[in-house]
Amino acid sequence: QVQLVESGGGLVQPGGSLRLSCASSRSIFSFNPMAWYRQAPGKQRDMVASITTTYSTNYADSVKGRFTISRDNAKNTVYLQMNSLKPEDTAVYYCHAKNYAINYWGQGTQVTVSS
Repeated sequence: QVQLVESGGGLVQPGGSLRLSCASSRSIFSFNPMAWYRQAPGKQRDMVASITTTYSTNYADSVKGRFTISRDNAKNTVYLQMNSLKPEDTAVYYCHAKNYAINYWGQGTQVTVSS
């Protein structure tokens, strides 16, 4: 069983930055891809960014140029650097890992962008 633990969420003003971390309880070397999703109240959970084992990345149009996903296999951790945050980025952010046919989810971390 794999546990994914997110951290780094919080309250930030518009235009600010946050870095989310997702620590895995086991090696992420084979997890392909790893991704961040988010879910705002009353809305579906959507993919924000993903990264493959070859470090190829993919982003939702709404965050391109502002968010950066990265992974550190040595630390079993994936990150999401979020810059120029907007109120519409407010959501619970979830870490996701896919290991062959198995999907793993973290418990989520709240990000609130408000003045």
